[in-house]
Amino acid sequence: MENQRIFLSSPHMGGTEEKYVKEAFDTNWIAPLGNNVNEFENQVKEFTGTKAACALSSGTGGIHIALDLLGVGQADFVFCSSLTFIASANPILYLGAEPVFIDSDLDSWNMSPVALKKAFEDYTSKGQLPKAVVIVNLYGQSAKMDELMAICDEYGVAVVEDAAESLGSRYKGKMSGTFGKFGIYSFNGNKIITTSGGGMIVSDDEEMIQKALKKATQSRDQAVHYQHSEVGYNYRLSNISAGIGRGQMEVLAQRVEQKRAIFDRYVEALDDIAGIGFMPEMKDTFHNRWLSTLTVDSEKFGVTAAEIVDHLAKFNIEARPVWKPMHMQPLFADCDYYSEDRDNSGYLFETGVCLPSDTKMTEQEQRYVTKKIEELCKTV
Repeated sequence: MENQRIFLSSPHMGGTEEKYVKEAFDTNWIAPLGNNVNEFENQVKEFTGTKAACALSSGTGGIHIALDLLGVGQADFVFCSSLTFIASANPILYLGAEPVFIDSDLDSWNMSPVALKKAFEDYTSKGQLPKAVVIVNLYGQSAKMDELMAICDEYGVAVVEDAAESLGSRYKGKMSGTFGKFGIYSFNGNKIITTSGGGMIVSDDEEMIQKALKKATQSRDQAVHYQHSEVGYNYRLSNISAGIGRGQMEVLAQRVEQKRAIFDRYVEALDDIAGIGFMPEMKDTFHNRWLSTLTVDSEKFGVTAAEIVDHLAKFNIEARPVWKPMHMQPLFADCDYYSEDRDNSGYLFETGVCLPSDTKMTEQEQRYVTKKIEELCKTV
């Protein structure tokens, strides 16, 4: 089995995607508009319960447009989760603003209300209220949205919910990505469903999504000639990619079920090993388990998280560390960071491992992964 790569999370087609892609070719709608784009947006709206959606070429583009529409610009500040992929933070720089990073709590691994409150109090005292807050739902787990939204509402600051990894997750019965002014989903190749590359911005503010659509299509004014009154971007999703998305939406519920089953098998196999812990699922939430993630107490287990990743790689098994927090990245060395009593994000980075969570992975392959982890434990 060593010669067969076991992936972290690879694309998994459902079977109908080719039909919709063929439709795009048959009708010659290849450009970033057409029936597939419209229907894909309708599927996401219906699934999430949002009023409006705009399909984009990436989730990063969605965050960029959302922040732009919220008026973020030169010398502004944006509060952002630290424990995330850099795509959550880069758009802040695109607009000339400065990110301020917020620690995670250990209940959700997402933005800590305690740390967020500290940041608001400090920046308010300096007369520097942020223009927006970017809250990330890490690995499919929703953040503590009630508490976080209450703090942001108290200060009158809009929320961009980075739900790139959490499509299909729920918080207290409400779909992830539907709490902030804008929600952002990603359909990158490794996500729970994919359009090869793509994203979606959603909102209950239909007027704002119309503005997002204009921004995504070079901000072209209504005119026979090409006229532009504001900065725009080339961020619209192609009708071909949207065809893939239509087919993927038809199997989303199945993919969530498979991801959760993968996680449950890891827990069954590894939970009794000293030093192993798993990413929690908060009460009244539903975690899509996009990636199965665990933490390692190296004193109890005998080796570090990094050593587990290296060990699995020797057997052609793809595992990864948890995201390196933004406040630890060289690019953001001069940015402020607000933590709880300890640096939870740094702790999760040092101790966290993302295990293979590929929905095409067989149960036999998953047992092979857990066997290699168990063997490592026995050698210490």
